[in-house]
This record gives sequence, structure tokens and C-alpha cells, in this order.
Amino acid sequence: MNGTREDLAIGRTPESRREFVVKLLWIGMWLVFLGAPVDDLLDGDHATAGTVCGWIGLVVFTLTYVALVFRHTNRPLARPVVYVILAALPVLATALSVTLGEPWLVLFVYVAVSCGAVLPIRQARAMILASTAVIVVIALGLGAGPDLDLVFPALLGGFSMTGVRQLVRTTRELREARARVAQLAASEERLRLARDLHDLLGHSLSLITLKSELAGRMLPAHPDKAADQVADIEKVSRQALVDVREAVSGYRRPRLAAELAGAQTVLAAAGIAAEVPSEAPVLPDAQEAALAWTLREAVTNVVRHSRARHCVVDVTRRETLGGPLVELTVEDDGRGPAGASAGNGLTGLAERLAEVGGTLETGAARGRGFHLVARVPAASVGSAA
Repeated sequence: MNGTREDLAIGRTPESRREFVVKLLWIGMWLVFLGAPVDDLLDGDHATAGTVCGWIGLVVFTLTYVALVFRHTNRPLARPVVYVILAALPVLATALSVTLGEPWLVLFVYVAVSCGAVLPIRQARAMILASTAVIVVIALGLGAGPDLDLVFPALLGGFSMTGVRQLVRTTRELREARARVAQLAASEERLRLARDLHDLLGHSLSLITLKSELAGRMLPAHPDKAADQVADIEKVSRQALVDVREAVSGYRRPRLAAELAGAQTVLAAAGIAAEVPSEAPVLPDAQEAALAWTLREAVTNVVRHSRARHCVVDVTRRETLGGPLVELTVEDDGRGPAGASAGNGLTGLAERLAEVGGTLETGAARGRGFHLVARVPAASVGSAA
């Protein structure tokens, strides 16, 4: 069964009591179609023994159906257990339909749905068709004629469930593929870091080693020349330290393109439908870092506080009288400004943007939700760039 928003993500086990209740209600609400058997029992057309047995059978059937579908869609049961539980449903449905009459044929719709939910696809298709055929056979045996009002729901419900299962499987495969891509990206980044460190420090350390050996040889007879070598060693080591610091600063500086890709992944993982551009405009380092920090903080707020279902991120370059600007927009359909308090970093973002000549605007979105707009100049801004 699929869910709504992040409360009931497809293919995920409920992680809280609230998610458990939501998923149980999502499955249980389809039990409304059991109204026909309930009305049949309440009409009083059956003997007392038949009515009591009917209520017991209906309760047992309903609990078995809910337990099987709910449990199996969270954590698959062992195959023998599935077959045993699933075999009980058509037996109960047949016994109740034959003894109590036509209104009870609706139970076979749930049998078809259960087959679609727990059996392998090929077996599920065959069992759905078999369940539908049983509806027709029992209806003819009861003298009611083919009940097409139940044939179509049985086929539709069963085959729809197989489609949902395939969607769940595809979603899980996409999550696993995304995780593998992230691991490969991390491995590639480690290799790049190793290459950069080798390029930065390999020559410097080799030179320091060589000059240290020369200084050691010169010390007894030529102390002045040895002192020159030591001075050279100091210069090389200081330059190596500067190079390492610059490299580390570059690694720590967030990149807008990387943050856009990360925003797409984070929003999707949270069950929020996202529209995120794949490319970022070229900006000076300071302005790009400010926008990247802003995007990261805005997306974090959407995931943690907004309870949104949809989020739109846009990065646009605009020409203005004051010069070219790059505008970052993040808009969601969540709780609005109530979901973005001053304590979540908006003040710090405004200060960071102001340091590079940018501005930050926040407020309620049109209709419902929260709207954030950050602007930075596309050209250098004094010493801040």
C-alpha cells in the first residue's frame, strides 16, 4: 500500500506509532465494502446460529486479511506462512458465501487483493483470475447469475495491488541505486583528495628531505651554507602549509551545484515532491558559498519543520539597474512562516548574504507555505568577493 507524503512512504516500514496508525487506517478504510455482509447480518433473515457464525466468520476473515496485507507489506513473511494464511481466506469466503448467500461474495474481492499483495507476480495473476471465477461459479450456484458488480472490482483490486507492489520494488531499487551513487561519489572525492595532497605535498616534502640531508652534510665544515639550507627548508615548509590551508578551504566551501543535487536527494528521501534545477550559474566563490549555505538551510527547514508535500527550488540570473543578480528561490506548500522560526538560522543567513552584498526575503507563499528568496550580485563586490 502506498502512503501520503512522508507519513507513509512507499515500501517503508512505519517508524513511529503515528505512521503505524496511518498505514493501518489506509488499509482498513477499504473494509467499507464489507457493508453488504454486515447489512445481511443486521437484517435478521438468518437463524441465531447462522447470525452468530456469520459475525464470527466476518471478524476472523477481516482480521486475517488486515494482518496479512499489513504485515507482509512491511516485512515479508516466510513463504509457507503466507500460503497457510492466504489459504484460509478463500475457505472462509466460500463457506460464508455458500451458507449465508450472495451478499457475502464480496469477500472474494479481498481474496483477490490479498493474492495481489503477497504472492509472486505470476502466481498472483493466476490466483486473481481464479478468485474472480469462483465469484461467478458460486453466484451461478446460488441462482443469482454472474455478478458483474463484483467481477470488475475483484479484477481491478487484485491487479492494481500487483502494480503497487511493482512500484514499491522500483522505489526500493531507486533508493539502493541512489545510495550506491553516493558511495561512488564519496570514493571519487577521496581519490581526488589523495591526488591533490600528493600534488601539494609530494614535491615540498621531497625538497625538505633533500635540503635536510644537505644541511646535515654541511654542518661540520660549512655552517653558513647549512644555515642557508635550513632557511630554505623553513620557506618551503611555510609555503606547503599555505597550500594545504588553501586546499582545505576549497574543500570546505560549499558549491551551489552540489547543494542543488543534495537538495533533490534530501527532499526525495523525505517523501517531498521536488522541482530542483540541475545546473547552477557561475558565481564568484564568496557569492556562490553564500547561496549554497542558504539553499542548504532552506531545504533543512522544509524537511524538518514545514510538513510540506511539494517544494520548488529555482536559481535564476537577472539583469537589473544595479547590475546582474543571481536569485535563489525556495518555496513549499507546508505550514508557512509558522514552520520557519527565527531560531532556525534565517538571521544568520541574512547576515551571511549581506557580507557579499546580497539580500534575503522570507514570508508566506501564495496560497499556503513558506517562500524564501536570496539574491547575490553576479559580479565581485569589493573585498567581500
